[in-house]
Amino acid sequence: MDSQKIDLLSLYESELEEFIISLGEPKYRAKQLFTQMHRGIAPADMTNIGKATKQKIDERAYYSLPSIRRKLVSAIDGTVKYLFELCDGNCVESVVMKYKHGNTICVSSQVGCRMGCAFCASTIGGKLRDLRASEILGQVMMAQNDTGERISNIVMMGIGEPLDNYDNVIRFLRLVGCENGMNIGYRHISLSTCGLVDKIEKLAKEDMPITLSISLHASDDETRSEIMPVNRKWNVSSLLEACRKYYATTGRRISFEYTLIASKNDSVASAERLAKVLNSALRPKKSDSFPIHVNLIPVNPVEETGFAASGKQSVAKFAKTLEDNGIRATVRRTLGADINASCGQLRREEEKRS
Repeated sequence: MDSQKIDLLSLYESELEEFIISLGEPKYRAKQLFTQMHRGIAPADMTNIGKATKQKIDERAYYSLPSIRRKLVSAIDGTVKYLFELCDGNCVESVVMKYKHGNTICVSSQVGCRMGCAFCASTIGGKLRDLRASEILGQVMMAQNDTGERISNIVMMGIGEPLDNYDNVIRFLRLVGCENGMNIGYRHISLSTCGLVDKIEKLAKEDMPITLSISLHASDDETRSEIMPVNRKWNVSSLLEACRKYYATTGRRISFEYTLIASKNDSVASAERLAKVLNSALRPKKSDSFPIHVNLIPVNPVEETGFAASGKQSVAKFAKTLEDNGIRATVRRTLGADINASCGQLRREEEKRS
């Protein structure tokens, strides 16, 4: 890949029009290119574009999709996990999960992660680089083409912190929703963040009705700072204040992710404290209607962390305590258990093998 060339798949349709016109080609050519590229067809393989046009495009631009390095399919529930290789040899993971309401893909936004969350395999080794918008989009396109099934929902909960790659992620979100592209609406997209307060405030102004998921994992600063270094910059109070403002601006509900770690944050007392903190910060008045939903996730065992998942009884008690205090709680259903479907583990295995 020539870094001086234009990344075609990262262009909005209007930008592609400008590029095509600069080549001396008619404007309508841009729509032809855009539609077919978003179906996974490279310009060189398009039958409705002449050889001379293809050559002009090739001289100034490139089109690249990730390749499938490894693919695992769960014999339990059909979950498909991909290790995608990018054009520079780096790898990221995506997971396709099948539900009654449609197929959901979990995509990565960075190669590695610099957030340093203690329980996460994705952050081991740190961040190598951000993904371009085309590389995030390419995961969705490749998975859809490979499975042969329509992907209707996206969760940005794979490798990397999406809001740490803000500009590329916003571009991806706008591209994936294009009518002439994959046409996946914002309301079918969820973005997870560990709590970059300044970017949450910025995201609220983008006019994108996506669902924001906050990786909370603890309700007190001491515990959260221990397992999530980002809390040392933006503590629980400032994060929840940003959430309150986000809801006031967008009207979109926020989901709080809470990874349950045995003997760390899974006690009944922890649940009571979590409920109190969320209610006081987000519903300070009885008339407040902030919809609070906590998604409980038993931690995925990762060799390097030494953390163990909470037992079923502890999880059930935690959920009931939240419900008793007016907090809606659900326990995330485990999918792809036989293929280690949580993001970061397959890439880590590949690094150890190489």
